[in-house]
Amino acid sequence: MALADDLSDWTDWDGAAFALGRTLGLFAGCDFVEVKHVFWTSGALGDGLHDALLALSEAGVLDRREVPDEQFRWHQTTV
Repeated sequence: MALADDLSDWTDWDGAAFALGRTLGLFAGCDFVEVKHVFWTSGALGDGLHDALLALSEAGVLDRREVPDEQFRWHQTTV
C-alpha cells in the first residue's frame, strides 16, 4: 500500500511513522501493537521516522498539525 493511501486522512504521528516504516519495508507483517515501543520510547528508529515525517512536511509532501495532537496527512495536491 502506498504512503499516500495510508495517510489520506489525518493520522497521529505514531501511526504516520508506522505507515512510513511499512512503506520502507521495516515492519513487514507486523501490526502496530507489535512495534509500538519503537514510537513510544526514545530511540534512533522511532526518532528517525518522526524526523522524516517532519522533513516531508517541510518539503510540502505532507500536511502537519499540532492540535489536537501532532498529526500528518498526505498533502492534497501532491502529485
